[in-house]
Amino acid sequence: MDRILYTAAGGAARVMEQQNVISNNLANINTVGFRQQLSAYRHAPFVGQEPALPTRVASVASTPGSHMGQGAMAETGHSLDVAIRGDGWFSVQTPQGEAYTRAGEFAVNQNGQLVDMIGNPVLGEGGGPIEIPDRGTVTFADDGQITALGAGDNPNDIQLLGRLKLVNPPADQLERGENGLFRLAGGGVAPANETIKIAPGFLEMSNVNPAEAMVGMIASARRFELQMKVIQDASTNAERANSILSSQ
Repeated sequence: MDRILYTAAGGAARVMEQQNVISNNLANINTVGFRQQLSAYRHAPFVGQEPALPTRVASVASTPGSHMGQGAMAETGHSLDVAIRGDGWFSVQTPQGEAYTRAGEFAVNQNGQLVDMIGNPVLGEGGGPIEIPDRGTVTFADDGQITALGAGDNPNDIQLLGRLKLVNPPADQLERGENGLFRLAGGGVAPANETIKIAPGFLEMSNVNPAEAMVGMIASARRFELQMKVIQDASTNAERANSILSSQ
């Protein structure tokens, strides 16, 4: 009975961990630039078992990575909204160092800096923050160049503010953080990539497929119910065995 309980309880715990990942994906269906988090099961041998038995393994839920496919493009017409066409990332400065995001829903903070929706400064090609003129009208080019026209300025007096730092490191070198931002594994800074193009006035939405996520949630709920049924049956069998022994 003990082995059945441990097996079923371990399986139920793994299903709950997978449900947490799917729930997080569902909760971020409308989050700009969100990358779907993947989940999988794998087996792991018991450590410290003497002698080692190759058939004695436990199940482990893991998150091997993120789905990097592009999400749907939504036109907003907002001058500070930009989306990346194809592969690539925006660079932002965080307290932990440089990080990367697909969310191009930008704004201007009280210090006149271009920031992401979390408040992290958006980095220019030179690696520093991008300064926006007071009440300036900002325009993005498809190569990431940023120009601005100050309030009351002559239309010919357009200021070149720089270019967004757009990067495209290999997907297997990126690690996902708790806040949804990505960083290079082991630290480091990705070089700028001038071939990346952007779409001004658009936002890239989450790449989570709602239908697939709901099917995954229903399937994991059924697996959890199955594990609970095994535990209930094991308990019932033990009670019957005890009643038979006590009647002898």
